Amino acid sequence: MMHVVLYQPEIPANTGNIARTCAVTGAFLHLVRPLGFSTSDRYLKRAGLDYWPLVKLSYHDSLEEVFGAFTGSRFFFITTRGDRPYHGVVYRPGDFLVFGRETAGLPPQVLADHPNECLRIPMAGDVRSLNLANSVAVVLYEALRQQDFPGFA
Repeated sequence: MMHVVLYQPEIPANTGNIARTCAVTGAFLHLVRPLGFSTSDRYLKRAGLDYWPLVKLSYHDSLEEVFGAFTGSRFFFITTRGDRPYHGVVYRPGDFLVFGRETAGLPPQVLADHPNECLRIPMAGDVRSLNLANSVAVVLYEALRQQDFPGFA
């Protein structure tokens, strides 16, 4: 099983779409507080449709809490500031894919502390970045593709 970590997500529709992606892939979703919305937000629920009961979900108060709870696990930080492309990594079951806030990304200190685990999605032109939900889907599906889509029909 793969893990998706959202650090302080701000847009409920993105989180709802990511939850739906996690439900259909069997990935575990970790939400790091504070969230920029209420989990009862109708946009969050609408984006996740009826998939919410299928989402493996946990809440954390900090990234440090996530790191501490999963000592020994591999963490990859998806950022526009990464030097390595996301598809240049060999993913393993149980890896964590960490994504930052829609407006600010991941904290600079986290990126500085993990330079070899910072990955980027290649993009053409001067566009800032992909939508968060799209970024999660791109990287998560690459990780699962490399594992030959375990348990998928």
